[in-house]
Amino acid sequence: QVQVVESGGGLVQPGGFRRLSCTPSGRIFSIKTMGWYRQVPGKEREWVAEIYGDDITNYADSMKGRFIISRDNANVAYLQMNNLKPEDTAVYYCKAFADGVDYWGKGTLVTVSS
Repeated sequence: QVQVVESGGGLVQPGGFRRLSCTPSGRIFSIKTMGWYRQVPGKEREWVAEIYGDDITNYADSMKGRFIISRDNANVAYLQMNNLKPEDTAVYYCKAFADGVDYWGKGTLVTVSS
């Protein structure tokens, strides 16, 4: 009975910005790591960023300097996406690692287009 829900997707112009949210719920006692991934139709899911604990972050090379991952005290994770490019268009997924298990959301679509 664990659920992870992403929100904040939508249409954004190239060079624009968007902020995604990931809200876990259910019987999760301790979330160690939160991560963001993305996937386009017909392609493999790609790792975007992760946050370990309160402030230890890592990013894929193409996101460095543009994306920022963070989390709040309620275990909600965020992905601030800046200077978006058309190639950033994808369904963005959130993953919570808790109690030895990965929990995935169903994704939120971000479309970068003029």
